[in-house]
Amino acid sequence: MANLKDIKDRIQSVKSTQKITRAMKMVAAAKVKKAENTVKASRPFTAELTAMFKKLLSSVDGYNSTTLKIKSAIDNYPELLEVRETKAVGLLVITSNKGLAGAYNANIVRKTLTTIQDYNSRGIKTILFVVGQKGIAALKRKCKEFNSEIIKTYVGVANTPSGEGAKMIIEDIAEYFVSHKIDKIEIITTRFKNMMSYFTESWDVLPLKGLNEDYEKYHDGIPEPLMEFEPDMHGILQKIVPMYITNIVYQALLEAQASELASRMTAMSAATTNAEKMLHTLTIDYNKTRQWAITQEIIEVASGANAQLG
Repeated sequence: MANLKDIKDRIQSVKSTQKITRAMKMVAAAKVKKAENTVKASRPFTAELTAMFKKLLSSVDGYNSTTLKIKSAIDNYPELLEVRETKAVGLLVITSNKGLAGAYNANIVRKTLTTIQDYNSRGIKTILFVVGQKGIAALKRKCKEFNSEIIKTYVGVANTPSGEGAKMIIEDIAEYFVSHKIDKIEIITTRFKNMMSYFTESWDVLPLKGLNEDYEKYHDGIPEPLMEFEPDMHGILQKIVPMYITNIVYQALLEAQASELASRMTAMSAATTNAEKMLHTLTIDYNKTRQWAITQEIIEVASGANAQLG
């Protein structure tokens, strides 16, 4: 039977851990509500931008870059709209910087490795753009085993998603796409559902061409009006294409942050409850051990007294 000091030390250790998990739960709960509101507020804008972008592409017959002033790869929209044979795929993997979020990061890493294996089986190379320290650490160990490599890493944007951070990421991705180092880009992220659940999924980002193929030109049987471009079609597309793909990345970052916080809140809530159960069990063990020790002392005293009397 364990001695009283060992049990008492363990009770104190569990209490200290419980204080930490309870505090982390409260912090995550305070943050997740704000993140949830941000995600829900951004979804209508993303949906409307996607619908408008599909409509815009359906009104365009051809693309021409000869009259464009191209300062960076993201400005070269004709290249971004080009569909070519897929020989290499870039995966933008969005994880978190912190742990203690249940299976959140493990689910994303598992989805990434499954995706890499799928492409490997088809003879397609994969390179990774990884957001978050947890994903960087986990995938760095696995990349060589799965014949892949991490090209770019991003840490700050995992904590504070922003339009500027999303633009920085998409500029790097566009550079690799336009230079034909990759022929396709996917985002592996999580979709926030509610405070208790989320699910891992992949989103196609590049190439963009094909969005106009599934756009319905009739709404309730009424043909959509023709679009006129001012000052010109190519100038507008050069502005809209970067806006559209940057918004996809930004939305993915928001969804991931809300999912991470929800997962952490759930995990810390479960840990706090488990600590409470463990404290209950340890307290019973402590009392039993203490009673046993007292009984043992009484028996020893009584035995000694009987020996003297005899």
